Parts: sequence; structure tokens; C-alpha cells
Amino acid sequence: MRHPVRTVNRLAWRDTRLSEGTRAIPEEAALALTYNGGTYAVMMGTPQNLEDFAVGFSLSEGIVRSPEEIASLEIVDLDDGIELRMWLAEEKAARLSDRRRHIAGPTGCGLCGIDSIAEAVRPAAVVARGRSFGPREIMTAMASLPPLQPVNIETRAAHAAALWTPAAGIVALREDVGRHNALDKLAGALAQLKAPASEGMVLLTSRVSVEMVQKTAAIGAPVMVAVSAPTALAVKMAEAAGITLVAVARSDGFEIFTHPDRIASAVVAQGTAHVA
Repeated sequence: MRHPVRTVNRLAWRDTRLSEGTRAIPEEAALALTYNGGTYAVMMGTPQNLEDFAVGFSLSEGIVRSPEEIASLEIVDLDDGIELRMWLAEEKAARLSDRRRHIAGPTGCGLCGIDSIAEAVRPAAVVARGRSFGPREIMTAMASLPPLQPVNIETRAAHAAALWTPAAGIVALREDVGRHNALDKLAGALAQLKAPASEGMVLLTSRVSVEMVQKTAAIGAPVMVAVSAPTALAVKMAEAAGITLVAVARSDGFEIFTHPDRIASAVVAQGTAHVA
């Protein structure tokens, strides 16, 4: 399997002079997801943790409800990309005929090729209440991410998605050049570990778009925390899904956009962000 990081030659202009050197950069490959011999989607992503990606993508797209519904999974390295070759039971495969996309998505594109607006903004699953978290737990969880991101440490060019619980800390973390891919990989890893997400927080090193909320709801996490801001539609979706959306999480604090009652602190104002 391909290495997720490649070292390339480069020229650098600094301090008024040009110098030669090298830089580690993330690998990017075309990842074709096929079911029963037919291509469903082609995404660009990091060639790492591909079994997790295939399983997580299948769960997020609603193609399967559990990893056990994938009868077989083969990762085939081709000259121009990598095929994630899956076989489903015939009744599961039949459901794909109305949803097959045959598209090439740019890096980490979460909705590319969907031909229905209703499908793109489909309601997210409503999450269970789960547990509450204190501000210190949120800060601790986010601070634990950087040392566990080997691809980003080398390249400074990869996103991460992780699940953190008070009992275990980081349960699983996955990286990818695409933020949607990183979250799909996390979903696949958690499903295969059979790690319940109801007692944890999904952590993201990216902004929060509506697809990220949909994927987090499918995982079943009651709280999601991101380093960047959410989109307006993401806030609406999180409100409807019952997810506590925490964003702009930096070393000096964070902002709460929906369902603040899960953040156990007397200083948290009881209100939500309402988007017209």
C-alpha cells in the first residue's frame, strides 16, 4: 500500500534569497468505491486507513447499516488510483441502483455528484441525549489532538477527526487531506471497534459544514467540537439533530452554537444560535 507522505524537492524564497531543499507533503490518490462490480463514487484522499474509509463511507451514505452487511472488502492498488472493492448481499446491492453517482469528487468533497437537493440536505439522525461535558474536558480533548496526528506533523496539510471520551481519552483518530474523508474513516474505525459514540465527543480540525453534522449524527455522538467556524446550514442541522455544536475551539476557549445544556458549567449562557 502507498505511503501517506511523500518527500519532494522544492525551492524556497526566504530572507531575500533562494535555496534548495525538500518538503514532506501528503499523498493524494483517486479512491474508487465500488459495490458488486459497479462504481458508486470516486473521491480524492489520503491512501491510509482505507478499510476504515470504505466502511465509514458506506455507513455515512446509508448503503449499509453495519459493517457486517459488507460481505467482502478488497483494496486493489491500480496504476491510476486505488479501488475499494466491496460486495454486498443482493438485496442491499439492489438499493444502490437509484443512488449510484458515477462521479469524480475533488479532495474530501462530501456532496459532489448528488443530483437531488433534498438528498444533499437530508435530515440528520437525531442523536440520543448522551452525557454532558465540562469546559475543561473540551479544552483537554482538543489539546490532545496535535501529538496524535503523524501525517499533519510531517506535512502540516492534513485534517483529523477523532472520538474522545472522559474514560479513555482519544478512542480513535484518523487523518486525511479531505475533512469529510477523515470523518468517514473515523466512522469506519468506530464501527469496527464497536466503540459507542454516545459517551464521547467528535473532534474536528476543520470547519463544520452540513455534511460533517450529518456524518457525526450517523456516528451517534451528542457533541462535536471543531477548531473553525460552522456554516449557517450546519448550525440549523445540528439544532435539528439534537447535537451540541462547539466550534472556534482554540487554546483560549470555544463557542457554543446549539444545545448548550450538555456543556456542564454555570457560566454557560442558556441559549442557542438561531439562523433565519
